[in-house]
Amino acid sequence: MIHFDKIVEPPEFDERARKPGLKWLEENPDKRPKNYWSPFKPDLSDGFGRLCAYSVMFEPVGTIDHYISVSRNKMLAYEWSNYRFASAWLNSSKKAEDDKILDPFEVQDDWFAILLPSLQLIVTNHIPDEYREKAEYTVKRLRLRDDERIIRQRREWYRMYRG
Repeated sequence: MIHFDKIVEPPEFDERARKPGLKWLEENPDKRPKNYWSPFKPDLSDGFGRLCAYSVMFEPVGTIDHYISVSRNKMLAYEWSNYRFASAWLNSSKKAEDDKILDPFEVQDDWFAILLPSLQLIVTNHIPDEYREKAEYTVKRLRLRDDERIIRQRREWYRMYRG
């Protein structure tokens, strides 16, 4: 994982997603929030440099991850600041464990490292103690250390880097 800066909210987001979404929630309080956010996936993807916020690898399709999950707080379903761009399988792995998962906006660039030649992700000694447990849980929960899907991607990127 690396640090990502917060993404500027698109100018039309309030009118096209937040306002109709909050109105829909008011009229349908017992239902899952209606998806008004998907049209803004390209904006989010671009803001993350087309990288998954968790694997930090190129993600051609991706999903909008509600960092604080909709099941925990419906009101944040339409808050731009709550969105992260993520691989679909990592978003699914996260589920509603958001309070235990490290926020990509909090991460600093030297908190994680990839070991060569194994390509496994580790938590470094640079991470402050108050974030260590959350970082280790994030790596385990999202299987960022050595899941075969992650290792295959890293291996291919490393091969292309080496030329």
